[in-house]
Amino acid sequence: MVPNDDRRTYDLLRLIGDNEPIGSIRLVEQMQRRGYSIKGRTIRLVLSDLDEAGLTEKVAGKGRRLTDRGRDELERGDVGGRLESVRERIATLTSRVTYDPTDDVGELVAGTAVVPEAELEPAFDALERLHDSSLGPLLVSVTDDGTRDGIELAFPSSISVDGVLLSHGIDSRLITAGLVEYDGEVRRYIDAISGENATMDVTSLLVEAGRTDVERYLEGGTGVFIVDNREFPVTRFEEGRDLATATCDAIGGAVDLRRPRESGPFPAGNPSWDFASLTYLGASETAISLLYERGLATDWESLGGIRPRSAFEPAPTARRRP
Repeated sequence: MVPNDDRRTYDLLRLIGDNEPIGSIRLVEQMQRRGYSIKGRTIRLVLSDLDEAGLTEKVAGKGRRLTDRGRDELERGDVGGRLESVRERIATLTSRVTYDPTDDVGELVAGTAVVPEAELEPAFDALERLHDSSLGPLLVSVTDDGTRDGIELAFPSSISVDGVLLSHGIDSRLITAGLVEYDGEVRRYIDAISGENATMDVTSLLVEAGRTDVERYLEGGTGVFIVDNREFPVTRFEEGRDLATATCDAIGGAVDLRRPRESGPFPAGNPSWDFASLTYLGASETAISLLYERGLATDWESLGGIRPRSAFEPAPTARRRP
């Protein structure tokens, strides 16, 4: 448990985790930038307490890093900090998207899944079925850097579309995430969850709860998929529609766009007259769900950072690459 169990200590742990290994001088600078009136002696005392609690450890000549216990404590304990970090992470990632669907270049938000090396062939069997479906193309980036117990597979996230809209001056506002029935079209919402007060991202909650049924869709039925819904100004509807559709055509998934006067599906009633509704069934959320359903993903992260479009290849091509 964190000594003193206060917000300042959790903020310090988070800074160490984000910048490890990091020395006390840089930690003082980073903490002061965040509004803390704190000096080097205080930081050193807190670090000593964290070392003693087994949450941090020294790296010779470089500073401190988190231990596995420290990472677990940061994930479990700092509810307020995690709330803020999820919201901030989505906003930060969205602002860093430079992808242009017209030229098919730039940077995207990615979701990742880790698959044991022995399960890589069955994983690509599943991913190629998605690629060949109405949700294709499925783009995959494969990383084996020797630091994980498995191979990392990355896929373009639905959040990328918010970045594409933002880069064209269209502000979108994420409303909710949830589950929809899909059989080639988004039929209806069966659940909607606001992430405003969640302690972890909604995609992870729904995947771990086993609420998806991508397999049923691949067998020709109506599947259950994770989606997110956002609103953007109806005055930019045609441009927003064209950008979202072009993005979906290039990086996979499915979109459902509605003007406020049209009938649903909407997650929570019709939007106001000033906003259009955009539901995105994303490639990464679907791929992660399918791999989990088949017991092939040992770990995943729906907000896995920024990747260049050039890092991704169609699933069949990625499978054949050595």
